[in-house]
Amino acid sequence: QVQLVDSGGGLVQAGASLRLSCTASGLNFGAFTMGWFRQAPGKEREFVASLSGGRGVAIHYADTLKGRFTISRDNNKSTLYLQMNSLKPEDTAVYYCAARPDVVFGTSTYRYWGQGTQVTVSS
Repeated sequence: QVQLVDSGGGLVQAGASLRLSCTASGLNFGAFTMGWFRQAPGKEREFVASLSGGRGVAIHYADTLKGRFTISRDNNKSTLYLQMNSLKPEDTAVYYCAARPDVVFGTSTYRYWGQGTQVTVSS
């Protein structure tokens, strides 16, 4: 049974930093692309960043978040990270980690999700 557990959220002031973590079990972690998404109250879920798990390295960020957020992973620990710097009130949301299988051709869909961790940034 696959399980993703995300953590590390909290209440911080604007300009502060947080590091989110997501620990996976029940899957071959190194064979999955991992991603971060977020959802603010009353808004749709949006893509934050993703990092592939195969031999090749593929990293993607939402355009509006480039330069402030950094995604990384430790395959030995089956853990995904999101380093968030210079946080702004508009970053306030529930952040979710997700996983999808790496594929040779095309793009698979995210099929496993964490429970979410709350990030609140005050002004």
